[in-house]
Amino acid sequence: MEASSNDLIQDYVDHPDKQKQLYKRTLIIIVIAQILGGAGLASGITVGSLLAEDMLGTDSLAGIPIALFTLGSAGAALMVGTLSQQFGRRMGLAIGFLSGGMGAIGVVISAVSGNVILLFISLFIYGAGTATNLQARYAGTDLASEKQRATAVSIALVSTTFGAVAGPNLVGVMGQFAQLFGIPALAGPFILAAAAFILAGLVLLLMLYPDPLKVAQAIAIKEHQGDKIFHNKSAQTTKKNQRGILVGATVMVLTQLIMVAVMTMTPVHMGGHGHGLNQVGLIIGLHIGAMYLPSLVSGILVDKIGRSFMAVASGITLLLAGALAAFSPTDSIIVLALALILLGLGWNFGLISGTALIIDATTPANRAKTQGSVDVLVALSGAAGGALSGVVMAHSSYAVLSLGSGALALLLVPVVFLALRRNSK
Repeated sequence: MEASSNDLIQDYVDHPDKQKQLYKRTLIIIVIAQILGGAGLASGITVGSLLAEDMLGTDSLAGIPIALFTLGSAGAALMVGTLSQQFGRRMGLAIGFLSGGMGAIGVVISAVSGNVILLFISLFIYGAGTATNLQARYAGTDLASEKQRATAVSIALVSTTFGAVAGPNLVGVMGQFAQLFGIPALAGPFILAAAAFILAGLVLLLMLYPDPLKVAQAIAIKEHQGDKIFHNKSAQTTKKNQRGILVGATVMVLTQLIMVAVMTMTPVHMGGHGHGLNQVGLIIGLHIGAMYLPSLVSGILVDKIGRSFMAVASGITLLLAGALAAFSPTDSIIVLALALILLGLGWNFGLISGTALIIDATTPANRAKTQGSVDVLVALSGAAGGALSGVVMAHSSYAVLSLGSGALALLLVPVVFLALRRNSK
């Protein structure tokens, strides 16, 4: 079996036309998986805080659910990256999505039984789906040229939009569906999340073959066979590449921290001012749509205008989002919707530019493992944002949280300029 797999990979290595076909087919498979994964991701995000608030009886700990599944996604990111490096994208991504599905099922069971400990454990496992949804964006870049990388990432992200927007807007429907079986309404979206994550895992497991990362690794070995310099660089990146990884990681970490902090407390803020579950679903749906839908345009901009320019644009957009959210009238959702749209857009700019920087600074020999390690930091920053957001809001206000997050986004500007200055030297 292994011999036949190696023969198949070698067949693609020897035929550039087949490589192009595999690149296109990989993108199609990733699109299908991301549509499903997006629905699973968004469903849990929308009601996670509200479910915890209901079960715990306090809003001061409402940030714990997102903190838990982002913390769980940190461990899952490392797991998916390591598995992908060793066994290929197919196995790593499939296991990640299937694990997320199991976590979502656990959340439903905990809501029915009223078991808070099981809720926390299940949310942690559910985070594997979140991590895998992000890690899947890398799979489309394995066979992409340098000028296609950000665009390939954007295709994966924009496809997430369809599921990510549908998920929050099905909150009411899934709540009613859950109640038919005696399940609390707030657990309903996690039923959808379980089905979506498991289907995404099965799609990748059954269809992502031959593995694009394995083919890319074989191509790199063939092109640099006997080249000692190449093999040395594969084992240890140059200082310039290490700087690229550091800058890319910083951009993604800050944007994730800011986005999660504001997004986590928005449903709680809205609920405290009399807005219903359907309005919460609408706002979060618009926000998540803005996180992914602009990707086709922003991906092209990152490839054409440059990674650094778009990273700075991310910081400025997030600053505007924080200021707008802080001063939005509590009785109107229009201004708040615009703020959350800008929040998603700023995150989008940061994620795509940061991802492209990471890909540029790695080789197929170390790419998946490095990507997984960086996504660990991204997930941990999200966990910190989710946990601290509830504490900040409980001791101050949503306005303070939003303004503080927007001010933090300005750090992206000096980080990028310092990196540019060092590279020019």
